[in-house]
Amino acid sequence: MDFIFITAFLSGIIHILFFAMESLLFTRPSIYKIFGISKNNVEVTRLLFFNQGFYNLFLAIGTFAGIYLYMENKGITLLLFTSSCMAGAALVLLSSKRSMYRGAFLQGFLPLITLILLLGQLQ
Repeated sequence: MDFIFITAFLSGIIHILFFAMESLLFTRPSIYKIFGISKNNVEVTRLLFFNQGFYNLFLAIGTFAGIYLYMENKGITLLLFTSSCMAGAALVLLSSKRSMYRGAFLQGFLPLITLILLLGQLQ
């Protein structure tokens, strides 16, 4: 199995998990505490996290579509785009709140590996 397939697939799965946490489960104390949100700010930030979760879902869907097309010898552009967006979002998270380094690593490491592998194929 192609290593790009594995890293891209796992990237999509991780982003689906973020979607679930941000859009479906955010009001649970065990979830909002992961994001550093206090109980007093849950309702204020709930809509923001709800929307952010859908961005993660759409990136995951794009990644899975890119994987399918990649297996058909197409789709490298879509995988480049979604991997770049995922890795870029991780860098934004890390630069805006250093204490979220674990989340940034989880969100961005596999997409970065996917991106590097894809760019290596273009040469």
